[in-house]
Amino acid sequence: MNPLPPLVKWSGSKKSQATEIVKLFPDKIGTYYEPFLGSGAILGTLSPKVAVCGDICTPLIGIFNTVKNNPDKISVGYKQRWDKLQKKGYTYYYEVRDSFNGSKSPEDLLFLSRTCVNGLIRFNKNGDFNNSLHHSRKGINPETLARVIKKWSLVIHDYDFSSKDYAELTKNAKPGDFIYLDPPYLNTKGRYFGGFDMERFYTYLRELNKRKIKYALSFDGIRGDKTYVAELPKDLYRRHVYLHSGNSTFNKVQNGKVEKVFESLYLNY
Repeated sequence: MNPLPPLVKWSGSKKSQATEIVKLFPDKIGTYYEPFLGSGAILGTLSPKVAVCGDICTPLIGIFNTVKNNPDKISVGYKQRWDKLQKKGYTYYYEVRDSFNGSKSPEDLLFLSRTCVNGLIRFNKNGDFNNSLHHSRKGINPETLARVIKKWSLVIHDYDFSSKDYAELTKNAKPGDFIYLDPPYLNTKGRYFGGFDMERFYTYLRELNKRKIKYALSFDGIRGDKTYVAELPKDLYRRHVYLHSGNSTFNKVQNGKVEKVFESLYLNY
């Protein structure tokens, strides 16, 4: 494995444990499906031959499709915004945030993800981005990000990205294919884009089992001395492992407390 460098900052990113997660995937995968794409850390670590990926956050999928189809456009867009931030100061960040909340521009979202506080991606109930500028950081240098974008573009040029519901995105999956699932966690859903119906999701997992489609599910975990295990129904999976994913950035921002985080991975094979 030769993981791609991070493209976009996203809450719940599996960057810190992506290699360990991918090591647990089947050796042979037909079409790889990832319907909760987020930062794309798992996709960028696996780099499968065939991939169908999505997320209900349409501007996020817009970032990946623009990187795929027009990498120079999104690189230039970031540089223009980054240069203005250096010249105009913090007020420009909020101009871009207002612009995004009106237009849902992928270029705006990429800039916000790279300059907001600790890369914490937060939306209110109306789908508006509401995190603040990280004053002590300039954001990734445009030249560095342009190189990252180019690397991603070369890998994902044949992948399919679309903004669809997870069930719709994976409806054509068949035995031999593989699905990686990273839905909003129960204890953090207020900081994610969109809502989530758990009973519907459990029914979906049972259908995957009936269709003999293998999946891996990142779903809950432990932070410090607090357990957020969701008690996933036992009939849905065969194995449950915990993977260390570093320290809690969110809790550090909120109260200065550093806590170790372990996240669950459920496997139905």
